[in-house]
Amino acid sequence: MVVVPRRQFIRDKILTDRKSLALILNGLRAQGKVVVLTNGVYDLLHVGHVRCLEDARSRGDFLVVAVNSDASTERGKGKGHPVVPADERMEVVAGLGFVDYVTTFDEDTADKLIEQLKPSIYAKGTEYTIKTLPERDTLKKLDIKAIFVGDKKTHSSSKLVQKIKKRKFA
Repeated sequence: MVVVPRRQFIRDKILTDRKSLALILNGLRAQGKVVVLTNGVYDLLHVGHVRCLEDARSRGDFLVVAVNSDASTERGKGKGHPVVPADERMEVVAGLGFVDYVTTFDEDTADKLIEQLKPSIYAKGTEYTIKTLPERDTLKKLDIKAIFVGDKKTHSSSKLVQKIKKRKFA
């Protein structure tokens, strides 16, 4: 007899109810699984994002990606951002095979998210260091390891937008 696993749909990976997600993650950690949390805007997903997320996933058993809400993105990046709405950004990120769960957050930093989800590891891109990481105090308080993933930051959604604006299309 052959058992065929149920196909997981992309939207099954998206959990906006952080309390439910926290319960799932508690269960995974209780089984000895390493849960990696990362966050970002992920507007106009590009190769730099993919490299960071893939590297983050390689550091644990489950990868949770938190996507900034539209409001927090606008506060952080300015008027006109994001280009793509949060629900669509979440769905695109969830479409990556190595991403296990996707959620969203409206705060300007991930401190509250970290406190609620209590990951084993918190991953951020190489443009950060432990000294520049806004969440470093929360990580220290909860004894959560910070790692810096991906390659040197040479890609950005903002640069893509600028490049598109400069192009002359027929």
